[in-house]
Amino acid sequence: MHHLSDAEIAAIKDESARAYELDRAHVFHSWSAQQKLDPMTVSRAQGSYVYDGQGQPFLDFSSQLVNTNIGHQHPKVVQAIKDQADLLCTISPAHVNAARSEAARLITDRTPAGLDHVFFTNGGADANEHAIRMARLHTGKHKVLSRYRSYHGGTQTAINVTGDPRRWANDLGDSGVVHFFGPFLYRSEFNATTEAEETERALRHLERTIELEGPPTIAAIVLETIPGTAGIMVPSKEYLQGVRALCDKYDIMYIADEVMAGFGRTGRWFAFDHFDVVPDLVTFAKGVNSGYVPLGGVIMSDAIYDTFAQRPYPGGLTYSGHPLACAAAVATMKAMEEEGMIEHAARLGEEIVGPRLREIAEKSKHVGEVRGVGMFWAVELVWDKETREPLAPYGGSSPELASVVGQMKEHGVIPFSNFNRIHVVPPINISEEDLEKGLGVTEKVLTDLDFSR
Repeated sequence: MHHLSDAEIAAIKDESARAYELDRAHVFHSWSAQQKLDPMTVSRAQGSYVYDGQGQPFLDFSSQLVNTNIGHQHPKVVQAIKDQADLLCTISPAHVNAARSEAARLITDRTPAGLDHVFFTNGGADANEHAIRMARLHTGKHKVLSRYRSYHGGTQTAINVTGDPRRWANDLGDSGVVHFFGPFLYRSEFNATTEAEETERALRHLERTIELEGPPTIAAIVLETIPGTAGIMVPSKEYLQGVRALCDKYDIMYIADEVMAGFGRTGRWFAFDHFDVVPDLVTFAKGVNSGYVPLGGVIMSDAIYDTFAQRPYPGGLTYSGHPLACAAAVATMKAMEEEGMIEHAARLGEEIVGPRLREIAEKSKHVGEVRGVGMFWAVELVWDKETREPLAPYGGSSPELASVVGQMKEHGVIPFSNFNRIHVVPPINISEEDLEKGLGVTEKVLTDLDFSR
């Protein structure tokens, strides 16, 4: 963590005050009632820390939107962007570009055989849009199945595929999307008492949904390998293998949404690597270059590539495979490899985060469950451990949850929160010292909680 001088702090305060004033006058924010906002100004960032408008450091336990996987301002990635800017800032996607070619090679080097081609997008939402379009054109079918408790992006098809309340205001019911219940033992829809029962019953429910919707109408099943914002519910290996088998049985494309879970977040290059499955299409964004320059993409099977070998694919983007974004991706993947970040995330998740969060759950009156893998963990906050009633309603917040977030920020830690959960999702290369510091704050805040009605 860089300590700022008095002069630096004075300059930060001046520029931040102006930035805040202009933001409130002119910037329209995502997912928000505009006049109820009092957003935090971030003036600088370094490693696992961001600095507010007063120059105060905060440990970033959110990785922003779970995308700054290698932390802020990684010198190798910043330098790669500078070098690429000197060489070539932008180019039409119709032309070959060295940064794009190398990014595609490095990405497909990390996927199973037969997933060898990448279509680059600007982010995760349009990656899912294009994956669905490819699946529909490849199969000649239209419907898409996705699970409740999921998030796939804010564009039109992606928001309709989403299975959380952000869909509701944008859903006219004519998008060809059908939702189903995925496995989530803690809040089982299937009266299951064991993981094996939950898996078996969730797969039976999915197969019945396929049968009743009509296999000849279904192009794809879209699944976050491990749902992210929706709650980091890690499925069993048997569940995802069962989904793959159902897709094969009914000639349905399996789209793995790896936008949040991919590129080291779970302690593997891709989350599906944990489950011994090979999807037909894989969508990615976020961690591929830690969001330093917007980038996403679709990795496709040979069969889908072959569909468009002789006929044009009807889709494209001005910034597909943007050189600055791809140069950042190349540098990010190399840094992850050279610095052993993915192994680091796996080890810290297993040896430190998991045990510590389970300890916190034992000691806290309001922690119902903790779950996760790598640097990807959720803490389920409840009114009562017996009833499991969420501390905030599904689709909303509560004063209690807001107080948890507020207390963590008062102790210098920015958490990621959604509904009744906080997520422990720091950069995958966080130091053990900073991880322990953040977990210490998490423990203090959560074990001191004593809400009653």
